[in-house]
Amino acid sequence: MRLEHHIEELLYRYNCVIVPEFGAFLSQTKSAYIDQDTHTFYPPSKFISFNELLISNDGLLVSYVADIEKASYETMLTELATIGKNWKTQLQRGERLFLGNIGKLWLNKEAKIQFEPFEKVNFLTTSFGLSSCVSGKITREVLKEEVVKLEEEIPFIITPEQRAKHSFRPYLKYAAVIFFGISLGLSGLRFYKENQNIDQLVQQDAQKQVSKKIEEATFFDASPLELPVVNLHASFKAPIAATQYHIVAGAFKVKENADKKIEQLQSKGYNANYIGVNKFGFHVVAFDSFSEANDAINYLRKIKQTESSDAWLFQE
Repeated sequence: MRLEHHIEELLYRYNCVIVPEFGAFLSQTKSAYIDQDTHTFYPPSKFISFNELLISNDGLLVSYVADIEKASYETMLTELATIGKNWKTQLQRGERLFLGNIGKLWLNKEAKIQFEPFEKVNFLTTSFGLSSCVSGKITREVLKEEVVKLEEEIPFIITPEQRAKHSFRPYLKYAAVIFFGISLGLSGLRFYKENQNIDQLVQQDAQKQVSKKIEEATFFDASPLELPVVNLHASFKAPIAATQYHIVAGAFKVKENADKKIEQLQSKGYNANYIGVNKFGFHVVAFDSFSEANDAINYLRKIKQTESSDAWLFQE
């Protein structure tokens, strides 16, 4: 009779199985854990131990084996006690005792029974079918979300309200502001150079007209006081006399959003207005517009201190 097989079956259901005249096998539930060194996950299990002091028969093993072997209780008690004594004799001879899926036993130098459980079998029925597994170290990476709707998620606007709303993506917002600023700077530089070229052409045309009048006056022997007045008429479209300076509050891809921003600013008492569409297709909204540069600069300083530190001046 292989007694260890019956002990294994009882360990699935009970926490203590006593072998008369030998000792008791005890089980204790162990929670799931992860071995940090090997990255191995172990499911919940029963930890098996051995106590050589518990040798008194409690009737569990004897009754179970008697029922399986179709024998009387007294006969089976005598037989199990004999098996227990034989196991102890085997250990005293210095031999190792292997008990199937339960574990192995041996005596140390102090003649104490040592037990090493067989860890490949899990006696916890709730963890049936679960085994240990190894998982490599996971390197987590934070990826930026893709922008699907630019205006709804991250409009090209630099007001405190929108900054608080989209504070989780500051880098994309700053990149958009820098790109917008560089584009306006390049547009302004090109406009300045075009006007500079026009001014040079006007000056050259004026110089030619002055020289012509002087030559005509000299030819007809006119005195210097009688030199005719030179009336210059530029052939290009001159800039608007009252140059407009705008304190920009934001630029929007969708016109409805620009209108909402104007209503919001007007409700706060600002003389907000719609400037128009820039070369990038954005609808520009201003806190206010001025014809004098000094007035615009003073107002910009006030806006930066009270409403938006990111407001800026745009010269039309």
